Amino acid sequence: MPSTRISTGTWAEACGQEVLEAVQAALVEGLKIPEGDRDVVLDIHGPDRRIIRATRSDMFTRVEVTLFAGRSLDAKRRLYAALVRNLAALGVPETEVKTVLIEVPPENWGLKGGVPASELDLGFVIRV
Repeated sequence: MPSTRISTGTWAEACGQEVLEAVQAALVEGLKIPEGDRDVVLDIHGPDRRIIRATRSDMFTRVEVTLFAGRSLDAKRRLYAALVRNLAALGVPETEVKTVLIEVPPENWGLKGGVPASELDLGFVIRV
């Protein structure tokens, strides 16, 4: 049940839906979430709306994933690799992808009418 925000440059204006689907596919592959579990947002910024290293290009893409704590290092590695591979298929160099995971305990997510996620059957395993 991750919530994901992609921040990138104007190159993505021509293929926004493809970027969203590439990241969603990486989440499914890496974290083993159900395909229908979707909460991905794409933010596109021109050069006057973000500051990045001088060595970065407009293709620089940051993927921030807020997720339940508990995924294994192997799951995180799968996610990182899938993100780089899927974005590379859209022309993003592997050195232009930055992934940040923000792990939150399930009791800090209110879902399904305001119930803590720790008290719900989520329909998938967190510890993968």
